[in-house]
Amino acid sequence: MRAAVDVMGGDKAPAAILQGCWEAAPLLNAEDTVYLVGCAETIGKALAESNLTSQQKERYQTIATTQVIEMDDSPVDAIRSKPRSSISVMCDLVKKGEADVAISAGNTGACVAAAQLKMRLLSGVSRPGIAVILPTFHGPVVICDVGANPEPKPKHLEQYAIMAGAYASAICGTDNPRVGLLSIGEEDAKGNSLTKEARKLMRDEPQINFIGNIEGRDIFKGAVDVVVCDGFVGNIILKFTEGIAEGMFQTILAELQEFAPELLDQFKPVMKKIYHKHDWQEYGGAPLLGVGGYCLICHGRSDSRAIKNAIRVGKQLVKSGVNEKIIEKVAESIPVNEDSQSATA
Repeated sequence: MRAAVDVMGGDKAPAAILQGCWEAAPLLNAEDTVYLVGCAETIGKALAESNLTSQQKERYQTIATTQVIEMDDSPVDAIRSKPRSSISVMCDLVKKGEADVAISAGNTGACVAAAQLKMRLLSGVSRPGIAVILPTFHGPVVICDVGANPEPKPKHLEQYAIMAGAYASAICGTDNPRVGLLSIGEEDAKGNSLTKEARKLMRDEPQINFIGNIEGRDIFKGAVDVVVCDGFVGNIILKFTEGIAEGMFQTILAELQEFAPELLDQFKPVMKKIYHKHDWQEYGGAPLLGVGGYCLICHGRSDSRAIKNAIRVGKQLVKSGVNEKIIEKVAESIPVNEDSQSATA
């Protein structure tokens, strides 16, 4: 596995990104290489000060860049005006076949734009989608899209179902994953024009094990393995669940501290174990499904642990051959004329 890591992207870059790369050293073998994409001086100094052995340092190579895409930059404009940015160069490496996976905690829109413009789309795919794994009591649930495409067409949602299903099978080990379309009610008539049209396509597509519309509460009830929605709604769900999880654990610990402090030490190991299972940093990054290569988009707040896990997930993605499975399933799906659909891109 050859991973190109954007050293300059993220709220805690470059220190946390580089530290995460060093922490991933035990996960790397002789066939693995991590390309550190960013300021050569910063990378060189950090590598020299790291505790890596000389053998471990051989796994890392510096790819110098001179520009940085900021979090508030316009995605497409930034990619075009900053060709030597770490995000652009990172995706170029995958495009040229010099890297297998691109990893960044930087500007999400810019990552999506760079991957789509440079790495191109997989054969038959109309739009890429970001997929995340939500841990639930009943097992992992994949949700797609969570931010790549806020205004999709029905065809895009149908393809998200196909791609996320392939991802759930390859990464989560879910056989014939059950797919639900997120809406405001289970009934066929509920939803907006986008969900109604997408529902028809997904219902008639044999590549999708479609169970129908689901509501937000169904995500954590074990009703589905894959949830499909537009990127606007998906991103809100993702950030909302992150906040709920963090707030719930803080509330429980605060209540214990106030009303039963003598039980706090007994409960802490259990709470820590549960929090560990629901911590987004354990999942590293979210794959951008549908692009010609692998691209992992990490949370902007990622610390070193998230980056280490992103490299681990990158190895898993490359080994799984998810893209080949997506190409196969999309090729076997029923063709749809996007121009005839009522929803706008």
